[in-house]
Amino acid sequence: MGIDPDACYRAVRTRDARFDGRFFTGVTSTGIYCRPICPAPAPKREHCRFFLCAAAAQEAGFRPCLRCRPEISPELPAWTGTSATVSRALRLISEGALDEAPVGDLASRLGIGERHLRRLFDERLGASPIAVAGTRRLLFAKRLLAETSLPVAGVACAAGFSSLRRFHHAVRTAFQQTPRVLRGKRALAPAGDLVLTLPYQPPYNWAALVRFLAPRAMPGVEEVTPECYRRTLPEGSVEVRPDPQAHRLTAKFELATLGDLGRLATRLRRLFDTGAPIQDIESHLAKDPRLAKTVQAQSGLRVPGAWDSFELAVRAILGQQVTVKGATTLAGRLVERFGERRAQGWLFPAAQTLARADLAGVGLPRARAGALNAAARAFAASRPPETIEDLRALPGVGDWTAQYIAMRAFNEPDAFPASDLGLIRAAGRDVARQAEAWRPWRAYAALHLWMEQSHD
Repeated sequence: MGIDPDACYRAVRTRDARFDGRFFTGVTSTGIYCRPICPAPAPKREHCRFFLCAAAAQEAGFRPCLRCRPEISPELPAWTGTSATVSRALRLISEGALDEAPVGDLASRLGIGERHLRRLFDERLGASPIAVAGTRRLLFAKRLLAETSLPVAGVACAAGFSSLRRFHHAVRTAFQQTPRVLRGKRALAPAGDLVLTLPYQPPYNWAALVRFLAPRAMPGVEEVTPECYRRTLPEGSVEVRPDPQAHRLTAKFELATLGDLGRLATRLRRLFDTGAPIQDIESHLAKDPRLAKTVQAQSGLRVPGAWDSFELAVRAILGQQVTVKGATTLAGRLVERFGERRAQGWLFPAAQTLARADLAGVGLPRARAGALNAAARAFAASRPPETIEDLRALPGVGDWTAQYIAMRAFNEPDAFPASDLGLIRAAGRDVARQAEAWRPWRAYAALHLWMEQSHD
């Protein structure tokens, strides 16, 4: 599975923070699995087993350490770039694809057989799809118990457990404690007072990220300042601020109803790209003389994701052949005319709404209005576009638009809109050829080139 046991053990002995999130150590003498930075004394080498993900350690019979808390480890997928199918499956699982559907349905969405999907997960991760989904729910619930004052029943609901009984059973099995004992003494906070943390691997260039997002913010839906990002949600609102000393972002929710917090947290992680193995990315890109200086000058640069893939697709289509400011103006008109007003702001219109909407009054050319209607119908379908090929099949969506949507909405690290005039202006007409050396992180290279020009 791509693990060097000797290198892993050296990282454990030295508590090397660079490896936090890259692997987990199962200790056979205690039955516990830990992060490389665990403050406990390092176990003997013969007692250590190493796993690429927490789910593999759980499936092997180890329980999470209560001291180093694997649930708050940065999500650095060591398998990124090794299997596009596994990466896409993990993205869908994080969005809840297995919460109510069987593995066979997930395999069908990926265009492969269920047996092949299970084999890929076993080869790449050492854990089954069901184990990955279950561990995701369990560790998120552990975070809610430790970091919030939600009642136990609320934690079970927010983490995506179908019943309180199953939640209690999962916690007792994994931690050998009940949820109440695991939480300890904590006074309940007022309803709606909820803060979650989003750990990341440093460095993190917050300033560059908000500089990219601010001019593209959906009017009425989002607000972006140098200090924070705010967004209207169906359940209320969320505000995200950086906490650089702790290597994390802090998300404060104001919610009228609890909803599935696990999915909200996943959307925020994707929007702010907190799972990027940034040290690996920058080490790779800095080998190219064209990128070396800009990588050093803009260290910690992330690819801004998207709260919602349909919303980003609309934004990308609106941005065809117009300025960023012009596309933002058009997006604001869409929101005002077809969005839903809430106390905290506006909700972006749903795909079902725009699928049948008359967009003539928004100021769009007829062809682009038709492309938006077609995209809305596709995203409103039972199987929405999930790959670059799906996007290219939509009317009015060429390679530039498909690649741009993929790099932000699908978090594809190797997506690259080679025909972009900004990239050509920055690196020359042979930018596509140059970009071959930047694989599998071409999306990050594109951001570096775009942000480099924004300073000129």
